[in-house]
Amino acid sequence: MGIARPANLTIRTIITAFSEYLSGKAVDSPRLSADLICMHVLGVDRLALLTEPDRTVTEAQWLALQSLAERRGLGEPVAYLLGTREFYGRDFAVTPDTLIPRPETEHIIEELTARFKEFGPFRFADLGTGTGCIAVTLACELPNACGIAVDLNAGALVVANVNIRTHGVADRVMPVHGDFTTMLIAPRSLHCIASNPPYVSQIEYDALSNEVRGFEPHSALVPGHAGTEHARILIRNAADWLLPGGVFIMEMGYSQGAEVLAMFDDAPGTWRSQIIIRDLAGLDRHVLAVRTEE
Repeated sequence: MGIARPANLTIRTIITAFSEYLSGKAVDSPRLSADLICMHVLGVDRLALLTEPDRTVTEAQWLALQSLAERRGLGEPVAYLLGTREFYGRDFAVTPDTLIPRPETEHIIEELTARFKEFGPFRFADLGTGTGCIAVTLACELPNACGIAVDLNAGALVVANVNIRTHGVADRVMPVHGDFTTMLIAPRSLHCIASNPPYVSQIEYDALSNEVRGFEPHSALVPGHAGTEHARILIRNAADWLLPGGVFIMEMGYSQGAEVLAMFDDAPGTWRSQIIIRDLAGLDRHVLAVRTEE
């Protein structure tokens, strides 16, 4: 059943119609979705939705709104409908070639800006960059930072390059089409490695909502059956690529902390200060380690 066309096309009646329609679908936040779709198509902010509810909507606008609302009803994430998602206070272009940036990943930025804000010029790599949100944000927050944004997916790298240029850091961040599971980077060349790699196990993936399983790229979520396949390779490669004293930080699944920490023991004497960082929900979310001084 489609969306019933309101007799009078106004912001109020359309949001009501969309909210009712989406409430009958298996989607998150029906009213918020309706608001965001209207703001996007009508080019207004949230204040206008509240203060101008009787503003008339044209027939052309209604058709555009209806199309997006029906796609949302099928479970398509709002970020893909709008083509953008906020990360660390900045808007980033997103497409179905990229994962949608999530608030938990902002902890990577918080940790690295705290550690490098008083540092001189430094080189970093963002491995599995997707939208480029980590690399771009680091460069924006830390003017002394320069680095590479690596992804194997050519489509994702196009999006990352758009975001690099949009945020004015093309002189310090270079998109690189490559596979971080290979020996891609020169030994002892980086001060910092950050990564939000695929880390979802196949069992966990099968239980995810349709909004994730049906629309976000499988290869950016699942590295293999266990979910930790890329973590082990990244830790091994980072040991070669980091300078002495260099920092490695990686996002992981909330149940993987103990297993990931044990991976550092495979190279005794290589790492120090291995810590787990929890997200706002109190779940294990990132691991940070420092390369030993030599």
